[in-house]
Amino acid sequence: MSAGVDVPVTTLLLPLAGYLLGSIPFGLILSKALGGTDVRQHGSGNIGAANVSRVVGPLAGVFTLLLDAAKGAASVWLAMRFTDHRASAMIFAGLAAMIGHCFPVWLKFKGGKGVATTLGVFLALSPQAALAAIALFLLVVLFWRYISLGSLAAAAAMPLLIYFLWAPGHAPPLVMMLGTLFASILIFYKHRANLQRLMDGTEPKYLLGKSKGNDE
Repeated sequence: MSAGVDVPVTTLLLPLAGYLLGSIPFGLILSKALGGTDVRQHGSGNIGAANVSRVVGPLAGVFTLLLDAAKGAASVWLAMRFTDHRASAMIFAGLAAMIGHCFPVWLKFKGGKGVATTLGVFLALSPQAALAAIALFLLVVLFWRYISLGSLAAAAAMPLLIYFLWAPGHAPPLVMMLGTLFASILIFYKHRANLQRLMDGTEPKYLLGKSKGNDE
């Protein structure tokens, strides 16, 4: 790839592709296809996997989770493919996918909370860190029964997990650390209502395989 082509692909086309991939509202598409309903009109009104599962059913929720994660991973993979694993290109494409999911142009910038898409991004960037974050999420949910708290704990831990698990004996590039910090802040921003309810003691808990309220 020539230098004249490499620069615009890295700085414009790959993030644009990431945003467009991230903006695909799989939760909404699946709720209409499998349940004949607009998931935004039910439950928490969120297009994420948890609300799709509540409104349409567990199978639709699982598909939403997998597809939302896949679009994050695909965005990073494209950057890997076209820039020979350039860290800046990968994290920018991944962040663009997260932004696309949280603020999709097709839905007047009212999207999901970004947890599944973020998971896909970091599974592609650092599987070890992503798996550690999943383990932390599960532990928090098992002990405290709050899905939102598990998501926030995993998001808060991700910068440290990336730092220590990026590569044995090697710290990640600065752009990767800054991008990871931005991703964590975005997750907290999208969960600000959940955070307030956690502080007020009114956040619904996850019980017996079901979650009620505005978890995701």
